[in-house]
Amino acid sequence: MAYQLNLNWPEFLEKYWQKKPVVLKNAFPNFVDPITPDELAGLAMEPEVSSRLVSHSDGQWQASYGPFEHFDELGETGWSILCQAVNHWHMPSAELVRPFRVLPEWRLDDLMISYSVPGGGVGPHIDNYDVFIIQGMGRRRWRVGDALPMRQFCPHPALLHVDPFEPIIDEEMEPGDILYIPPGFPHDGFTYEDTLNYSVGFRGPNGRDFLSGFADYALENDLGGVHYADPDLTVRQHAGRVEGYELDRVRGMMIDMLKQPEDFKQWFGRFVSTPRHELDIAPAEPPYAPEEVREALLNGETLTRLSGLRVLNVEGCFFINGEAYAPADARATDLLSRYTEVDALLLGEALDNPAFVAALAELVNQGYWYFGE
Repeated sequence: MAYQLNLNWPEFLEKYWQKKPVVLKNAFPNFVDPITPDELAGLAMEPEVSSRLVSHSDGQWQASYGPFEHFDELGETGWSILCQAVNHWHMPSAELVRPFRVLPEWRLDDLMISYSVPGGGVGPHIDNYDVFIIQGMGRRRWRVGDALPMRQFCPHPALLHVDPFEPIIDEEMEPGDILYIPPGFPHDGFTYEDTLNYSVGFRGPNGRDFLSGFADYALENDLGGVHYADPDLTVRQHAGRVEGYELDRVRGMMIDMLKQPEDFKQWFGRFVSTPRHELDIAPAEPPYAPEEVREALLNGETLTRLSGLRVLNVEGCFFINGEAYAPADARATDLLSRYTEVDALLLGEALDNPAFVAALAELVNQGYWYFGE
């Protein structure tokens, strides 16, 4: 089903985005869960799906990672199942992400879904990303504290908690409500009855992530091969002292690598179009001939993008799933990055361009786009 999000985006971005948490009441009117607890448990048994089981009993926290073989020994209270990137594997759930495509897609992390029984949860913690927590079935009370310096500790090697906090939000959520939490605000959910929660996360890599990613790209592409040089060297009275101008020269060499606009763009496009979680890629069997793809579109069929696939336009350069893509038709390729579904009406004259049709057929054969069922 298509989900309609009742939210004034300009107002939300101005008042709340990365500023303060807020409860958005009835944001999804007449909300219907796209998944059942049994279906989520089934996903947690799949090796391709990243999942966790978190439990709390007698003051002790336990956590384990999937895939799981069964859940027979769990009681009726105090545990949660969590699955990451469900939008990659369960198409009805993926529809929950669609209303958030007014935000930059390169910042989208995934849709995490949790199922909790009474008393279940993951404990008070802080996330380093923006998250929209959608309340599904059941009742859950959420407490959110202010973004103040807090002690973090590990009650279990797989869990990172914070000390108790004074809430600035303390509210019981109803189906269709959304709790938005920016990075750095401690929060905790208490479950009253069997509950489903859907978390749409937007992640901003930190400086280390960017620097490490660029270093990998520089090594792979042999950037920065020029050696440090000092033809103006003079006799040194103190051989053990590094002079300030030498530090400036080294820093300048490093900054110059980042200042190459084409290399920087190529690195960034590859870096942010690489998904953090596995995709449900199924190459077309048998593969399509380009003319078959063209004819199917002209006959009214629609091509749907694989859920979770990152297709980005970075200043006119295109990147798909971590790879640079040379467009045979820039306008049509931009449409592939803008829309998750395309048809003949949208693609227009590009279908008369054999090079574009051939490239599109290759994307279909790779399993990146498929004809809607």
